[in-house]
Amino acid sequence: MKALNKMFAVSLVIVYPLLSACNNPKPVPAAITQAKGDVKYTCPMHPQIIEDHPGSCPICGMTLVKKNGQASKGAGITLGTVLQPVNSSVVSWVTAITPVQKSVDTEIYGDGYLDFDTRTFNNIASRFSGRIEKLYIKYAFQEIHAGERIFDIYSPDMVTAQQDLVYLTRNPAPESELLNAARQKLLLLGMTMAQVSQVAKTGKAFYSLPVYSPYNGHVHDTQHSQMAGAPATETPIDFAANQPLSIKEGMYVTKGQTLFNVVNPHSLWAIVKIDRSSVSALKLNQPVELQLPDIPGKNINGKVNFIEPTLQQGDKTTSIRVYVDNMDHSLKVNSLVKAKIQTGRAEGLWVPREAVVNLGQTQVVWLKKGAAYQARQVSTGTINGNYIRVTKGLALTDSLASNAQYLTDSESFIKIQGHEQ
Repeated sequence: MKALNKMFAVSLVIVYPLLSACNNPKPVPAAITQAKGDVKYTCPMHPQIIEDHPGSCPICGMTLVKKNGQASKGAGITLGTVLQPVNSSVVSWVTAITPVQKSVDTEIYGDGYLDFDTRTFNNIASRFSGRIEKLYIKYAFQEIHAGERIFDIYSPDMVTAQQDLVYLTRNPAPESELLNAARQKLLLLGMTMAQVSQVAKTGKAFYSLPVYSPYNGHVHDTQHSQMAGAPATETPIDFAANQPLSIKEGMYVTKGQTLFNVVNPHSLWAIVKIDRSSVSALKLNQPVELQLPDIPGKNINGKVNFIEPTLQQGDKTTSIRVYVDNMDHSLKVNSLVKAKIQTGRAEGLWVPREAVVNLGQTQVVWLKKGAAYQARQVSTGTINGNYIRVTKGLALTDSLASNAQYLTDSESFIKIQGHEQ
């Protein structure tokens, strides 16, 4: 009997704490409560995939995203939404945006290079036939100045003309016009007034006549030699090939043959290629900022000085010219440049460029209709950085997908207003 009483007492000691714990349960943290089945994860491309933990979609492998409150309730997806044609409607949880109405400074970007300003090109040609006796220009790109002696030439025609002047000077004719005509002929053939006066005074002709440069600049070789009697045709000049001159001492040259090309290195121009879609916004005298990748921090301000009047066949760009001053010789021909052209201001609806997909002749955005996105054709205009102006087909209150290409299947056609694109 005593043993039974002792066992009953021990049982009460054990059971009583358990009953107290059941009557006074400890509070469960809120974080743990929320973690039990409230957070769901789904695939943006396959909404039928729903998991209670993060991971990857078993169909496409995309990272699962959290479903918001609306998505957990079905996001308004009905049977009619699911049954819409896939080439005109897409169900997706891609972020939706709205267009922005604003006025922005519009810019056009282009790439190009520096080149010689051909307006400064001057040819030195032989005014008479003869043989080069002495050449004072030794290499291409040699700098010369106006009045500098460049070569000596022997010409039988010039010797004869000088002898006529000597004869008329020593034997004055009744007609004074003959003496003036002889002087004028020598001047037109390239002799200077000092040389003509020296011939008349000394009575001795120049058998090796000095020829002087009428221009300032750098000498460039014409890279060709013409045969006597051959037509005066020139091959394109390769300024990068710094090779020996084609004109050498002892060579015979013909009347009218171009011997050298003198270029003024103080004046260059930038030839910039502009996409044809931006040609309509180009105008003369628009401000241009040029940047040279080869010279960090070097910016050149100019303006649109010339717009190419024709479009070259097979070329998707048009060219403009920007005149550049190079008095300090810091700029080099054929250097690459990047141009930014200020074309004014544009007022309208602007969306990110990723929100518009280009289908060739048609441009499309995806408008949000409930839980789905529907394709709509739009017209676009100016592109400014990462934004593009929509001129037709979009309202300020419309909601559209932030990434149109993401919703476009590359293997399908998009149907817009009864037409497939």
